[in-house]
Amino acid sequence: MTGSGPGPAGLRGKLTNYGDADFALFLRKAFIKGAGYTDDALDRTVVGIVDTGSGFNPCHGNMPQLIEAVKRGVLLAGGLPVEFPTISLHESFSQPTSMYLRNLMSMDTEEMLRALPVDSVVLIGGCDKTVPAQLMGAASAGLPAITLVTGSMLTGSHRGTRVGACTDCRGFWGKYRGGEIDDAEIAEVNPSLVGSVGTCSVAGTASTMACIAEAAGVALPGSATPPAVTADRMRIAELTGRRATEIAEENLTIDKILTEEAFENALRVLLAVGGSTNGIVHLAAVAGRLGFTLDLDRFDAMSRQTPVLVNLKPAGTHYMEDLHKAGGVPRLLAELRDLLNLDAPTITGRTIGEELAAAPAPFPQEVIRPRTDPIYPSGSIAVLRGNLAPAGAVIKQAAADQNLLEHRGRAVVFENSKDMALRIDGEDLDVEPDDVLVLKNIGPVGAPGMPEAGYIPIPRKLARRGVKDMVRISDGRMSGTAGGTIVLHVSPEAAIGGPLKHVRDGDTIRLSVADRIVELEVSDEELRRRAAAPTEIPTPPSGSGRGYRRLYLEQVTQAEEGCDFRFLQAETRRGSVPREH
Repeated sequence: MTGSGPGPAGLRGKLTNYGDADFALFLRKAFIKGAGYTDDALDRTVVGIVDTGSGFNPCHGNMPQLIEAVKRGVLLAGGLPVEFPTISLHESFSQPTSMYLRNLMSMDTEEMLRALPVDSVVLIGGCDKTVPAQLMGAASAGLPAITLVTGSMLTGSHRGTRVGACTDCRGFWGKYRGGEIDDAEIAEVNPSLVGSVGTCSVAGTASTMACIAEAAGVALPGSATPPAVTADRMRIAELTGRRATEIAEENLTIDKILTEEAFENALRVLLAVGGSTNGIVHLAAVAGRLGFTLDLDRFDAMSRQTPVLVNLKPAGTHYMEDLHKAGGVPRLLAELRDLLNLDAPTITGRTIGEELAAAPAPFPQEVIRPRTDPIYPSGSIAVLRGNLAPAGAVIKQAAADQNLLEHRGRAVVFENSKDMALRIDGEDLDVEPDDVLVLKNIGPVGAPGMPEAGYIPIPRKLARRGVKDMVRISDGRMSGTAGGTIVLHVSPEAAIGGPLKHVRDGDTIRLSVADRIVELEVSDEELRRRAAAPTEIPTPPSGSGRGYRRLYLEQVTQAEEGCDFRFLQAETRRGSVPREH
């Protein structure tokens, strides 16, 4: 089976081309029997298990246990489980950034799914870019596929205070930069921030993508929130293996799950969780693999209708293990019921509405708020436009200083990350709290790889004065674990000639989240004059370098298209999400 056939083909599928199919099967069986398999085992439905374990990926540190549990589920359902490796990406162990390598991981996943004789596949991932990379690859390959996230880490404790990565990592580092804590305390808190293997314990990108996968129907109900080192996580893994065997026999390919309705449900949950802005980029990329374009203006309209209901850091106060104990994504979906597409299919073979009808009854808890008492009333993520971002930009206003959402200030400009690193902490930096920090050339092409450097640090001399937030603007991203009044994903980016390139020190910038505007208060004539003038900051030529870097620079799209490679997007456009209602 290749994703369009009537049923499992097992080891008889996707034969190596020797010009003799019978010989190819004979040779394949001869080699795999060397591993001790019998004909009875080899005649069964083959369920592939993607192993993304790595010594450099503590977010996937429970991979061996998960694989064993998935195997158990496959065997109980009568299938043959076979694991195989792909690239593993971790945020802190990928230079220059894991986003630069996400598309490579998606290509690895897609090509292995196309090459190997698997009837269905379990995609095990967790760290930020791994889940979207796997969904992108699986969407393109067209097989029956089911997602299993590795689960969140446990929280730790520092001097009697509960802490967890990575919102608290940033919080303590901010205190250290501001002189509120010393070298001894920052060293003391470091080993307490990550309480176990697993993904970040807040509403960062990993948790956002876990919730999105469940809401979109490609993961089992209740699978997003069990922590990595719990029995609940292992039971979900076993059930995932069982279901993976069944979807092979049903030929339930991923395109039958990831419909327009499913993407809308995923976007709705992203907003209700107060999730990462990175989730928008990743969903745009996955949708693009299936022929859908993300409509930012319709997404903004959806945002205006959607309250933040989950009390998770950085917009709230709790952690992922608390969300799990409160009922997880099924409990959240129940609160959003009238805003969802209840007829959207799920990996279980039932609709999301049918799954909600079968979900456990709600019980008192304080992590998932009722619609009458939201964490944030609506619009957790706002889409901005204006002469500074004609193709769009975003701001996570739910995690911002509400007093800065309507602001006009003087631009303090950094031409790139190196320029910022050299000057941001200088005592001679001409900067005041009401200024607007602007960082250029950290977009998809400019960095390259669109790093999470959009979380521009507060200049040290202001941090020491107690300044906690400022308006910051860039063409890059920030971690979903971060907060602040930060405009991100400015498009087109500076490196390809976007208006951000022409911002200068002292320019006035206006931010109005209410009006959805980010604009440079400079005349169109002056902007055209600046665009025509030579610049001292070189723009990387599209064909520079060799190997993957060259491919990346030639093919990467802007944020609104998901920063995917153009040649990997679907050849036929099918529509846009959210749909026009």
